[in-house]
Amino acid sequence: MADVNLASSSDVVIESRESIETGNEAFEPAFKKQRKEESNAEKTKNADERLETRLGGILCCSVCLDLPSSAVYQCSNGHLSCVGCFNHLLADARMRDETATCPNCRTEISKTLSSRNLAVEKAVSELPAQCRYCSNEYSRNTVEKHEKELCEERTTMCKFSRIGCQWRGPFHEVVVHESVCVHPHRSGGELMEYLLNMDGNHQEEKKLYGTLFDLLSFEKIAFSDVQLKPYRTDEFIHKLYYETSRFYAFSHQWVIKARINADQKDPTQSSERGISYQLILKSKATSPITLYFLMLRGPFGEMQVQPKIYHFEFSESNCESPLVAFPLTDSAECNKVLSGKAINCRFVYNAIDMGL
Repeated sequence: MADVNLASSSDVVIESRESIETGNEAFEPAFKKQRKEESNAEKTKNADERLETRLGGILCCSVCLDLPSSAVYQCSNGHLSCVGCFNHLLADARMRDETATCPNCRTEISKTLSSRNLAVEKAVSELPAQCRYCSNEYSRNTVEKHEKELCEERTTMCKFSRIGCQWRGPFHEVVVHESVCVHPHRSGGELMEYLLNMDGNHQEEKKLYGTLFDLLSFEKIAFSDVQLKPYRTDEFIHKLYYETSRFYAFSHQWVIKARINADQKDPTQSSERGISYQLILKSKATSPITLYFLMLRGPFGEMQVQPKIYHFEFSESNCESPLVAFPLTDSAECNKVLSGKAINCRFVYNAIDMGL
């Protein structure tokens, strides 16, 4: 009985204390409440910023030390690298004829030994990133859309840019500019210069597509799905090159050979990389052979290409075409291609004016 009375009395004391505290808060001045709320909000904000900073340091790429913007790979010990740096490490090792290793622990890395870290990719996508136009913060998975479509400060062009207006400015000013833009009021003679330039660019595109369709309409046209495999030269500095097996077309045998940064003595010293290739006739030509050819992505390839058509006349004394650019979009795409074991592509070609 005494215990029950003691418990009930303690409950009364606690309730009275809570009522006193509540009463004290109720009678606090408004400015004091506001200051306390602002202080709590500031503490929460600082805690969030510290957490984001710590996570950014933990989840960053171990090579470039930036937060990854796409895929994240990890070595067998868990060290992270973004897809660009991962491909660059593999490409460097390929060019130097070495084993690619993690820059942190020196364990071997490859596309089979390393794995994607999806948890890190999702965590990074939720971290805040600053808009490059308005400097406001958004989650990384939404900031790109904000910069392209929603930001009022994003750089945009005047709608009269097609007739020569060079104005570029923030999106919220475009309406004011277009209302006073002088280009809609120019004379026909002044606008003709810009229209002729547009026509010239349009004709170049039309010529490219026309040449492609003409190529597909030729009687003697073929394609081969080829695989360029890596080899080494016998020079003092063993340069990397790629070569296909011999393939048969138009009663002749052919080989494709590719080089990295063809004009550079040591391609491993350059961060900007490109591939050039040439078509080589391996059998004897009894008469001149004019060949039109282009390189496309193969059915099992992942490279991004910008195809271009080349042509060359092969003969008994001239059986190697000049080196032409492999149709990759940029240096990062080149590293991606070099990081693989081989280059899979589709080679399209047609023969004209041949004595076949």
